Amino acid sequence: MFPSITNPILPEEDSPTELRCQRGMFLLFVVLLFITRAAALDFRYHDNTAMKEYLLHINTTSPEIAHLHSIGRSVRGQELWVMIVGLNPRQHTLGIPEFNYVANMHGNEVVGRELLLQLIDFLVEGYHSNSSSVKRLLSSTRIHLLPSMNPDGFDDADTQCLHNQGRYNHNGVDLNRNFPDVFSDHSRQPKQQREPEVEAVMSWLRSETFVLSANLHGGALVASYPYDSNQGRVLVGGASVTPDNDVFVHLAKVYASSHTSMHHGNSCVHSNKFADGITNGYEWYPLSGGLQDYSYLHAQCLDITLEVSCCKFPAEDQLQDFWTANRPPLIAFIQQIHLGVKGRVLGSSGPLQGALVVVSDRLDRCPFTTDHNGEYYRLLLPGNYTFMVSFPGYQVAQEMLSIPSNQNGFSALNHDFLMKPSSTAPAMIFPLCDHAHQQGGGATTSPTLFCILLLTLLLLDL
Repeated sequence: MFPSITNPILPEEDSPTELRCQRGMFLLFVVLLFITRAAALDFRYHDNTAMKEYLLHINTTSPEIAHLHSIGRSVRGQELWVMIVGLNPRQHTLGIPEFNYVANMHGNEVVGRELLLQLIDFLVEGYHSNSSSVKRLLSSTRIHLLPSMNPDGFDDADTQCLHNQGRYNHNGVDLNRNFPDVFSDHSRQPKQQREPEVEAVMSWLRSETFVLSANLHGGALVASYPYDSNQGRVLVGGASVTPDNDVFVHLAKVYASSHTSMHHGNSCVHSNKFADGITNGYEWYPLSGGLQDYSYLHAQCLDITLEVSCCKFPAEDQLQDFWTANRPPLIAFIQQIHLGVKGRVLGSSGPLQGALVVVSDRLDRCPFTTDHNGEYYRLLLPGNYTFMVSFPGYQVAQEMLSIPSNQNGFSALNHDFLMKPSSTAPAMIFPLCDHAHQQGGGATTSPTLFCILLLTLLLLDL
């Protein structure tokens, strides 16, 4: 046992001088430990070396909730660091959804980079100071944070508000135009060269079953949601909408309304006016090869784009104000990962990987499928939904699920689908999108044909 600090039991040979020395060393140890643990991240621009040092520091001092790893390298060979924060940061836990934030995709749009570093600091310090809200968030969510997707561009960036120096990677490519274009007919187009930063993110999205995400940019103040592209789809009032448009609008409004000024929609003199501080990406301006469309269709992860500063590279003394404005929405947005329903699809021999989990009125180019644990996550607003689940050799399961409006905010409705074997079920089902998408290959079947095939297969067992 350790001796009592208030009434120490000392060997007879210890002198008062030795006692004072022991007490002094103990106090020094406590002070150093406190400084190491509690030193707050300062509000300044951290270059790539300083960012790496900070992330390594957190990785070393808080291994119980933080895990740092690299998902790849930039053109110049710089690591793309991802910090995972959660109560089990090193591996997925059944029923715990995976979330990610990506920043600094455009190297000269730098506020998001510092916001994610501050968010890491906030979560880690909140955990160590026993913040009940932070601990509840970390116990229910595994959070992945990529502060800089384009470290090379950051090195080249100038401090101008609206210029593009540093926007592109070292090969001069806009990374938010380099992802596979989900609407193009890839059989008729030459294969596009993927940049190493994009390849790294695509591989990363395949490595986890991400449920919700956002990528942070600068140059405007708005929350933008899919689709960014269109390619012949029917527009709704000038917007290219997804089957989950209601959820996307909700997600964008959560961020904008929690922000000190984004919801006003007119904070930047040089940009558009946005009702409620949100916009459909295509309606704002069309683009192909963006991350949010790719994440939604190929990683079955609902992703939005957050423009968090009118100036792309604002003065350093404004960073604390940016953090004050964005901290509440950054947290509120993460909590939206617990909307809707989650669970597993189980067969006679255990979990079924690759089962189709379809909400009847939300068919799109890429159906949602279960992961290797048989897990599915479906972000949905409160209401009644008909689910249809199919897997080769099993009857199609159809169930009506009621998503309550009084969820506690930290857990979706939990529902498992128990599949019944069937000798008459289709031997194979070909989903339109390959969620294990390799090298940016595209879909090979049209959306209309896929819907017909899927509905036909479902009706066989109904």
